[in-house]
Amino acid sequence: MENISNPESANSPCNRSMELHTFGSKNWTESNCVAPPQSFYQDFYIILPIIYSVICAVGLTGNTAVIYVILKAPKMKTVTNMFILNLAIADDLFTLVLPINIAEHLLHYWPFGETLCKIILSIDHYNIFSSIYFLTVMSVDRYLVVLATVRSKRMPHRTYRAAKTVSVCVWLLVILIVLPFTLFAGIYVSPDDVERKSCVLSFPSPESFWFKASRIYTLLLGFAFPVSTICILYTVMLYKLRHMRLNSNAKALDKAKKKVTVMVFIVLAVCLFCWTPFHLSTIVALTTDLTSTPLVIGISYFITSLSYANSCLNPFLYAFLDDNFRKAFKKMLECRQS
Repeated sequence: MENISNPESANSPCNRSMELHTFGSKNWTESNCVAPPQSFYQDFYIILPIIYSVICAVGLTGNTAVIYVILKAPKMKTVTNMFILNLAIADDLFTLVLPINIAEHLLHYWPFGETLCKIILSIDHYNIFSSIYFLTVMSVDRYLVVLATVRSKRMPHRTYRAAKTVSVCVWLLVILIVLPFTLFAGIYVSPDDVERKSCVLSFPSPESFWFKASRIYTLLLGFAFPVSTICILYTVMLYKLRHMRLNSNAKALDKAKKKVTVMVFIVLAVCLFCWTPFHLSTIVALTTDLTSTPLVIGISYFITSLSYANSCLNPFLYAFLDDNFRKAFKKMLECRQS
């Protein structure tokens, strides 16, 4: 993913030879224009693989457990859990390829070929879009449930099968959104060292225009539009619940529905907490001209790690907020131990 540095020259080597560091597409790292102190680099060379490895191990374990529980436990086959299942699959897919990012960080070059480069960068971008789009769908679903409850109406079309269809549509939409990044992904060979290859987004000329266009594209489709939709839905939802409490003796939501709504809201809040700094960095990249100082690089790594961490937090939220998940997790552990 891109760093918050903003390229000055469209054709400068600094704009093309970027080391893998997922911050939108590729990072503006110490290997390019401004080299940070050696001690600074050595610290991050050691710390980052450790952080990414922990995220990978925790995320892979937790999300795989979520997938297993939903697929195996009959009581877990609900509409909301279908969307949670796809969210876990998206996070699992990302954590599966994270070791390749770690390997490139340690090797300082890309040894895996162009095909894998396109796959990794595509999955990298799936991670940006899939989480927020499935959370948007979950928010729409919660809104419809609350609306139906307020109006005392049934929802005959809200079925597990319908949720499967919607999930497939979300995946197709995300694939379509990510397609331009897949097409631009490729191997860049440094003119100073033919052995040093980087997996980057290689934009056509003028590169500065395409760089900015890609950041705006990601900001709008990966944050502004879905988050605006979610905010509108929750604002209307809360208004209707408040209005009903004031004017009706009926309960706006029964206990089970309220718990699910709260869980979706908290998962959404955590997602926004992890991803908002990443998208705010886009605004910084588009409006300022930052050089790759140690401070900028450090902030970039922190924001990247924070966005990565979202892929391993959701299973803990489910375990704490949903009794059914907690019981299913516990039963699964007991079965493994016996």
